[in-house]
Amino acid sequence: MSFTKKVSQGVMSAALGLSLIGGGTFAYFSDTIETQNTFAAGTLDLNVNPNVVVNINNIKPGDEIYREFTLENNGSLDIYKVLLNTNYSVEDMNQDNTDDFAKHIKVTIMYNTSSATNPIVETTLYDLQTQQPDLTAIDRLTDRIPDGIPAGEKEKIFVLFQFEDNGQDQNQFQGDSLKVDWTFNAEQGAGSYYDDTDENSN
Repeated sequence: MSFTKKVSQGVMSAALGLSLIGGGTFAYFSDTIETQNTFAAGTLDLNVNPNVVVNINNIKPGDEIYREFTLENNGSLDIYKVLLNTNYSVEDMNQDNTDDFAKHIKVTIMYNTSSATNPIVETTLYDLQTQQPDLTAIDRLTDRIPDGIPAGEKEKIFVLFQFEDNGQDQNQFQGDSLKVDWTFNAEQGAGSYYDDTDENSN
């Protein structure tokens, strides 16, 4: 075999090897499919009706003020708990107070069953400001009613304010007023685990 023919065969063999190596980058079948997925967040929407729980003048020691209000879950997610934050301020008309007026106001927050009204919170307004009670924590008293408020549901709450008569001189509170701000904080429950076990969808 001539030198020229041997060289030509060597070049062709090398070229064939390169073509096989390079051909691996495009010599295959392919197919593509696109999936469209959606993650839609739910909503927590708490409403209080009426939005003013109590507004009364001329109270005196021994008076009791009873009010009702409704917590409404207008969102798409269940509310796991509703925490109550309390802030208040005292207007001391005569600037003669030696005690906090809020210590003399007893607050009882209740819910009603078919047979009785049961307290959730029973404390003074003064102590309530350092607490954050869950107003829906009622399963401690009955197994029939769970905590929280399901989506689209309502829960009626009853509250009793008492200006306690301690049998002592309470004249320092004459003409004074209490401004109370209640903030209701709705919280969701724990996250859920979603598992697609349908083989037709995998």
